[in-house]
Amino acid sequence: MRKVMVFALWLLVPVVLLAYHYGPGQTRLAMDRAAKKIAEARALEAQEDWKAAYQAWGEALAATPPEQTGPRLQLRLSQAHSRMFTGDLPEAMSDMANLLAEAQHDKADAHLQSEIRGTLGTAQYYVAWLMRLEGATTEEWLPPVESARQNFRLLAENSKDTKAASDYGMNLEAAIRLERMSLDELQVQPLPKCCSGCKNVSQKCRSQCQSKAETKPEDKKDARGAGFNDVPKGGS
Repeated sequence: MRKVMVFALWLLVPVVLLAYHYGPGQTRLAMDRAAKKIAEARALEAQEDWKAAYQAWGEALAATPPEQTGPRLQLRLSQAHSRMFTGDLPEAMSDMANLLAEAQHDKADAHLQSEIRGTLGTAQYYVAWLMRLEGATTEEWLPPVESARQNFRLLAENSKDTKAASDYGMNLEAAIRLERMSLDELQVQPLPKCCSGCKNVSQKCRSQCQSKAETKPEDKKDARGAGFNDVPKGGS
């Protein structure tokens, strides 16, 4: 009888292994692949190879299981941040605005929401900077810098970390200065790194605004709250 039980247990071993392989084992393998891609993306960012880093963040995101909602939000933020330096600043700004709206809707971790909002504010700040240099009208460049100002003010007022609150406060002051600065004063400022490869920012933003205007009201998400050299923290 004992031999029969041992034999039966031995027969169950492949079943258990298969169950692990196609269940938790697959999740573990996926997370291992994601971790490798994350390390690769960080190394590429250190080398300022932003396009390759953007691709690596995307591959890390693809390898992360759908149920890992928090890590996936963080990866999407990292990917959007790297996109800021690839010449796609308006697109990165749009990505982060959508990400913040989603994080708020899903009641994501408060610290992560603040991180998204801060990075979004930085993107909005630089978009306004470039739009001014490109000769956009006040009605066009004022909304992004105003959104940046509101985001930084909210973060500065609500941050429990003294250092973070101070940094957000400086970002708020930078946004106010950008809003009040004359074009002549702005033109003599050195161009930030994330702005150097950007072209046609004003036209891209116009296209985004037109696309939003054409979206049916029932399809719109509530994105409220989304929206030198003293530059906002999180950008360089």
